[in-house]
Amino acid sequence: MTKAADTGTLMVVSAHAADFVWRAGGAIALYAQRGWRTRVLCLSFGERGESARLWQEGKTLEEIKAIRRAEAERAAAILGAEVRFLDAGDYPLDVTPELRDALVQEFRQYRPDIILTHSLQDPYNMDHPRTTQLVLESRILAQAHGYPSSYPVIGAPSVFLYEPHQPEQCSFRIDLLLDITPVFDKKRQAMECMEAQEHLWAYYTDVAKRRGVQAGRNSGQRVVYAEAYQRVYPTVGGEFL
Repeated sequence: MTKAADTGTLMVVSAHAADFVWRAGGAIALYAQRGWRTRVLCLSFGERGESARLWQEGKTLEEIKAIRRAEAERAAAILGAEVRFLDAGDYPLDVTPELRDALVQEFRQYRPDIILTHSLQDPYNMDHPRTTQLVLESRILAQAHGYPSSYPVIGAPSVFLYEPHQPEQCSFRIDLLLDITPVFDKKRQAMECMEAQEHLWAYYTDVAKRRGVQAGRNSGQRVVYAEAYQRVYPTVGGEFL
């Protein structure tokens, strides 16, 4: 991810409408700035499990969906990303054949070079690892010549898992610290679009600062803000990266 091609497609698969902002907003803004196509798939609006304040205000389910959708659309626009909402429901997020096929067709049609999604484990939110398993399975199916589709099979896009809310409890391993200092202002603006979860603005700013310190320690360069990622598949090349 640090030696990316000049242009390509970055796809982010987010269980809920705000996940991509907190955890991958910097990567999205950075790659959009480089001229990549950036596309976000929100499997749900986070309407049941991540919209407590709106429920406490007496909003209906449909009102909450509309609010969260508008927030995510504003955030995606700031980051420079396209966004699609699959409205698959959350708490729980049930993986249906229709949802799986929708992801396979997305991968076939848009042919991502890099896919970002959730951690493999998360004992605090089962929607997240379900999304990850769905992404990994859909990637495999999108490579299968026998899978029905009007689009050709894909190659082998890299898959990176973004940092969960409590990484120590999720067996999260940092394989990459991505310097997002040049675009952090955009990430912060996008976070501030997620008004239903205002309590997380400062939290994820602090996370970015801590990862920035670690990135500087591991590179010898001055890094103010960073995002942490775990790689799923090995790097392939003729040199150590």
